Order: sequence, then structure tokens, then C-alpha cells
Amino acid sequence: MRNDKRVGVGGIQDFVKEYIVEISEKYPYWNRSGGADHFYVACHSIGRSAMEKAIHVKLNAIQVVCSSSYFLSGYLPHKDASIPQIWPRKGPSPTNAPSRRKKLAFFAGAMNSRVRENLVETWSNDSEIIVHRGRMKTPYSEALLDSKYCIHAKGFEINTARIGDAIYYGCVPVILSDHYDLPYADILNWESFAVIVSSLDIPKLKQILQAIEYHHYVKLQNNVMQDNISVFLIRIVGVI
Repeated sequence: MRNDKRVGVGGIQDFVKEYIVEISEKYPYWNRSGGADHFYVACHSIGRSAMEKAIHVKLNAIQVVCSSSYFLSGYLPHKDASIPQIWPRKGPSPTNAPSRRKKLAFFAGAMNSRVRENLVETWSNDSEIIVHRGRMKTPYSEALLDSKYCIHAKGFEINTARIGDAIYYGCVPVILSDHYDLPYADILNWESFAVIVSSLDIPKLKQILQAIEYHHYVKLQNNVMQDNISVFLIRIVGVI
């Protein structure tokens, strides 16, 4: 709809509102719950706000979204669900043994949040935590394969593909974003394959990661590589 000239970004909310009215008139059983026995999937922020004028759907239906922050208007923890943002890829994941990963941690991305700015300002001159502003001149995949930990820091919103990227390349995710639901948190034990750190602890990040004993890091990395995590994430999103 956002690319349809008849609708466009500015017309999505009115289009959805009229569509819901039409459905409720054509299929009366919709009205028995006001949409509470339905769900809708919207990873992008424009999709998430599409229900603003369809108030019954917004309040009743289950949102399956990437932006699951407790501070976002309309997201209701324990009713709505979080999914990861993942770029579909074909073929097996590339591998690199833990012992061959020479860098402690890695991040690259646009400076579109205070969390990212703080991360880069704090670690831009470090030789073990490698951070980049914007695009890199060298392949992104090489940095992911060469790092033990890959940092997920929120941008405009919390949903980025970096968690999926880290898992695909066998890099243990370090999640800095606060106050949101991790994808499939009721199914996956994130602490078994990721490191979750408050964004307030960015200055302590190196200390926190270096304090993780090598055998525990290897366990985390092995869990990242397990099919029941990486394939699960990718296949679920692919099905949706």
C-alpha cells in the first residue's frame, strides 16, 4: 500500500479503517470479538501504525511486530508478540571457529539514536571493540565472521536485522536495547546464546565481555550455531 499511488503512506490508515468496516459488514462473525481472535503482522513502523484509525483492531487484535518497545504507542506487552527482522538468505550459514575470531566485538551502522552515538563515542578508538559510523569499506560479512560478539544497538526503532545477522554468521549477539520484548521470548532462552546488557553499561562493555570465561563463550557460540535457534528464527519469519 505504501507504494501504491492510490493509497500511499499518508492514506494507509484511512484505507485500513474502511477495509475493516467493509469486512465487519460482509462477514458479521468478525464482530463477535472485535478482532480479538485475529492477528496482523507488521514489521515496518508504517505497518505498525496502520491500525491507528481502526481502533477495535488496534486494541483487540494481536500485533505481531518487530518494534516491540514498551514506550511505543499501541504496543501492549503480554497481548502482542515480537518477531525478529531478518534478511532472507539461501544456502548454509558460513562458519568460523571460536578460536579464529580475533576481534572481541563489532558494530557498524548509521548514527540514528543516542544509544549508537554513545557506543561509537565510547569505543571508536579501541582495538578490540570495533565500531563504525555508517557503511564500511570492507565486507560486512568478514567483520561478523571475525568477531566473537556482535552488538545490537537500537536505531530510530529497536528493530534492526543485526540480531539475525549475528546468528547467521555464528557471532554471539550482544543486545543493548532496553525495555522491549525479545523475539519469541516465551520459546527461546535468549541468555543461552546471547549477552543482554543495559545501554547504561556501554562504558563497561569491554569489562563485561572480557569477564565471560572462554568456555562459556564457546557454549554461547555453539548454541548460536544450533539449528533449533538460527533455522527456527529464519523459517518462522519466512513462513509469516
